[in-house]
Amino acid sequence: MGTVELPVVVGVDGSDAASDALDWAAEMAGRRGLPLRVVHASLWERYEGYIPGTAADRPAERLHSEAVLAGAAERAGRRVPALKVMTDLAADDAVTALLRAGKSAEALVVGSRGRGEFASLLLGSVGLGIAARAQCPVVVVRGRPENVRGGMNRVVVGIAERERPAEQEPAPASAAVAFALREARLRGGELEAVHAWRCAGPEDHARPGNHGGRGNHGGPGDHARPRNHGGRGDHGAHEDQGARETQGTRETHGARETHGARETQSAREAHEQRATELLDETLGGATAAGLPPVPVAHRPVEGSARKALLDASAHADLLVVGARRRQGHFGMQLGLVNHAVLHHAKCPVAVVPVS
Repeated sequence: MGTVELPVVVGVDGSDAASDALDWAAEMAGRRGLPLRVVHASLWERYEGYIPGTAADRPAERLHSEAVLAGAAERAGRRVPALKVMTDLAADDAVTALLRAGKSAEALVVGSRGRGEFASLLLGSVGLGIAARAQCPVVVVRGRPENVRGGMNRVVVGIAERERPAEQEPAPASAAVAFALREARLRGGELEAVHAWRCAGPEDHARPGNHGGRGNHGGPGDHARPRNHGGRGDHGAHEDQGARETQGTRETHGARETHGARETQSAREAHEQRATELLDETLGGATAAGLPPVPVAHRPVEGSARKALLDASAHADLLVVGARRRQGHFGMQLGLVNHAVLHHAKCPVAVVPVS
């Protein structure tokens, strides 16, 4: 009995952004040798909300929906000759229609903006809801034209830190890595694996407080030293003592700063080594699963994950991130970093569910 070929599903609404998503999805399906399923939702958004009913109840809208689907199918066929294209006019809202289609899909592709139910897709709950709740990888086609066209020959994958060391549990990004490796191989490009790490600065050493007297800055010997209560000698002695204390304080602070700098450098090296080991471990596990070899660049980056991935997206055809499923909830935990790249990445973003 042959293996069932799951299609690549794309949502369309006739907008320019949806056309970009359609082109991207058609090429993805062509690379993978899969059919393309084009979905158009027939409920229409109004300022007062969704109006119940199907497009069949409104002939003009039905004609429009059919024209959108026919035009999309023709465009996909021109883009990738011999591609098998199926169309689906869904009498439902966009999120429900696409989530349903995503249950039996290789991947779900949407645009970053649209009209009607796809309007401002990533600015509200629609696109984020699809990315967080779909059962298959979701690709949001966004970014600069040169990145969307796919001329960078590079796929970037973000590698997350393990939540806990568990032998039986795969690294959170393993499913994302497998998806990214395959996409890089099919594109004939390289994979860049990014893991961001941070090292806290040296602990601030408590400086002696000034609570009303020079004695607070001195050692026990200050109280044992005889004091001259008569004349300028006393003033001179205090000046000499103050100079010695100032010099001693500077030397102490200098030693602390040197020690702190050494500790910081040592900590930085340890964090960077840990990041490198995490990349090696995660990528090694994915390649051991039988995927063909792909040129891979390991890139541990000091700084925030958000900035590291957004910077990497500037020279990528696709940015892949993982999203962990939440126990007892319908959907996944996208997290702040995934939210950031969905809104601001300079290339298309794939969100891959991780069990």
